[in-house]
Amino acid sequence: MADASGSLTDRSKSTKNGKMDKKDKKEKMGKPKEKKQTGTIDTKGLTVSRSEDLVFITRDNLEKEQDHVEGFSAEVAWVERGGKNKLEKPLAVRPTSETAMYKDFADKIQSHRDLPFKRNQWNNVVRWEFTHCTPLLRSREFLWQEGHTAHLTKESADEEVLQILDWYADVYEELLAVPVVKGRKTENEKFPGALYTTTIESYIEANGRAIQAGTSHALGQKFARMYNIIVEDPASKQADGESNKVFVWQNSWGLSTRSLGTMLMVHSDDKGAVFPPRVAEFQIALIPVGITAKTSDADKQKLLDAIENISKTLTNHNVRVKCDTGSHYSPGWKFSEYELRGFPLRVEFGPKDMEKGVVVTVRRDTGEKGTLQLEGIAEGVRELLDRIQREMLERARKTYHDHIKYTSKWDEIVPLLNAKNVIRMPHCGDGDCAEAVKKETAEISKTENTDPRAPSMGAKALCVPFKEQRKLPENAICTRPSCGKAAVNYTQFGRSY
Repeated sequence: MADASGSLTDRSKSTKNGKMDKKDKKEKMGKPKEKKQTGTIDTKGLTVSRSEDLVFITRDNLEKEQDHVEGFSAEVAWVERGGKNKLEKPLAVRPTSETAMYKDFADKIQSHRDLPFKRNQWNNVVRWEFTHCTPLLRSREFLWQEGHTAHLTKESADEEVLQILDWYADVYEELLAVPVVKGRKTENEKFPGALYTTTIESYIEANGRAIQAGTSHALGQKFARMYNIIVEDPASKQADGESNKVFVWQNSWGLSTRSLGTMLMVHSDDKGAVFPPRVAEFQIALIPVGITAKTSDADKQKLLDAIENISKTLTNHNVRVKCDTGSHYSPGWKFSEYELRGFPLRVEFGPKDMEKGVVVTVRRDTGEKGTLQLEGIAEGVRELLDRIQREMLERARKTYHDHIKYTSKWDEIVPLLNAKNVIRMPHCGDGDCAEAVKKETAEISKTENTDPRAPSMGAKALCVPFKEQRKLPENAICTRPSCGKAAVNYTQFGRSY
């Protein structure tokens, strides 16, 4: 997570107690609170243990939960040979880790006192369901954070699902300056085997595509029944001391390197990457200018010493600075290099600036030039970085908002999609109907002038937004003409990665 200056801070750690492995360190996370500082994401209180699980899953294990395996059947990569020998039983390369982890959950959870039981791991997964890869957005192998938890009650599990989703939204909006819409997936788009799935959905203006930014799933008790994860319910304790046996309630949630791809697609331009200050490796490129063949060695050294002092001052105030005083490249080359790499702010300092007691600043996101006084430069730079971060989010949020279009007319959907919009339309809430919307709009799109490289030509159900901008009219009917059912909500549809 990031503090107000944008620096990453370590989560506090503790050792486990009771029956848990004392060597297993824990990550402290917690319930969102009111942010006291700009850019702070408060994650204290909820304890999640680190975990590392196997990359290979046996076919029998993967196929334990029918909905789960059917949902991933087209995506599973299978290993059929080991060296020169054919395996007796193929091994799946994990597409996700539910079936790899939950036998361990069953072994570790022996009592309601072990709950809530929480694990998180960073790993690579493989999903082999498409032919055209898009780096960082949709690739066969990707790195993600994968959380898995077990709870005594549905209420506890439900609370965590939304808590995690709020944190994911904060990562995108507070750190990456990328706006998201929080909502619930339709039945046809929920995680295979889940009770329900919540999601954050973002938008890429360049091609008008939506992108699923992160998900938090309520798995219900399906996997608990598969793996016999049972505890005694303390609330049902009887006179003889016996208690009813209950299956635990489980969740899983994940955020991947897709977040970086989304950030780059939302903010970058033809000159290269554009990084928000809070997540940029370096926030400032500090570059000397105005040094010529006529500049004396003494004046040159005086300028370089002054630049070094500026760099130290900024660093001491938690600003991440790349001070490039090398003489083998010209200032112009450096300007282009750091624009390409997306440094949020360029700071130039030359002999004339030294005389005036100022530095010249150039914003990467807008190209706007300005000056800051050397006296109080750290405060001035921090304020400017905060403004850049804030304005990047504001611009992206306005862009997203402007491209959310409401309609209840079927013949408007494809033209709105072609105009690079996402759509909110009255919908019946049925998963089969949502799937039909995607197929039927894809057929209509074949006759329209659309981008042949588009990842999906039909209107995919993205989510039912938690916060709706409009009230559903009375007696509204599902927008899909051949459905005819009563609409129950506005559902957001769009072409999606």
